[in-house]
Amino acid sequence: MPKLRKLGRSGLSIAPLVVGGNVFGWTVDKAESFKILDGFVDGGATMIDTADSYYAFAPGNVGGESETIIGNWMQSRGNRDSVQIATKVGLLPGRKGLAADTIRKAVEESLSRLRTDYIDLYFAHADDDSVSQLEVAEAFDRLVRSGKVRAIGASNISRRRFSSALATARENGLAQYAVLQPQLNLMSAETFSQEARALCMENDIGVITYFSLASGFLTGKYHDVREVEGTARAARLEAYFNDRGRAVLAALAQISAESGASYAQIALAWVMAQPGVTAPIASATSVDQVNALLPAMELTLEGDALKLLDQAAATPI
Repeated sequence: MPKLRKLGRSGLSIAPLVVGGNVFGWTVDKAESFKILDGFVDGGATMIDTADSYYAFAPGNVGGESETIIGNWMQSRGNRDSVQIATKVGLLPGRKGLAADTIRKAVEESLSRLRTDYIDLYFAHADDDSVSQLEVAEAFDRLVRSGKVRAIGASNISRRRFSSALATARENGLAQYAVLQPQLNLMSAETFSQEARALCMENDIGVITYFSLASGFLTGKYHDVREVEGTARAARLEAYFNDRGRAVLAALAQISAESGASYAQIALAWVMAQPGVTAPIASATSVDQVNALLPAMELTLEGDALKLLDQAAATPI
């Protein structure tokens, strides 16, 4: 089993790969979701990442579908105490934002769908500058003090606003964000800036990254923009067919040929090797994909491989 990593000052320790729950109730039905969750946990994963808004944007969905599937899975397996749940508030259609009342109502609904009485890690899904940071901090603090939430984190927030949120909580004796969830992958290395990285390391902030496989581009499945036309992720994938994309795929191909590891395993291992990063999130839509991703947790990239990938990731677009 993979060695657990300390998740900043959250009090949690997690496996170096987090299970992405965005596909459950969207591109994966309940039965297959159960198999995927079983596979990840049996393979050593400990944390599952979801949100109340997953996946409200699919036809016929209203949001909460992923949480419901995960809650039913945990109840059927009787394993709530052996898995960690991260979920989010702030982007559910009809209930967006971080007003105190929104957070209060959202957490109760998430707890109900997840069929649990506590959430291990509760994220502000996106920054909300229409609400004072003190109001947000007080709302999250109440959840931590009540035991409904063990630790809190933030996603989709600027370095300046994240720093300000930490200071606001600290100055008022309130629970502080212990985790940041930024986008980070070989195609967008600059999205987790050196300044943000330094802030996290200085404040013992855990970092869990999303879009770690660039919507599947880094699996090596796609080599021509025409291959993604009409797919659910076309808008994101089309942006990767550029000089950087070609350089990154070439680097992955070289390292794969030398190591025998897959493109996806190498791309995830690169994220895991970044200073300050605790773990990337990765989603799977089949058990075969789960089995293909799990070895990344124990893949160590040598210095030359990391240098090659770093150079490719810095290629001008």
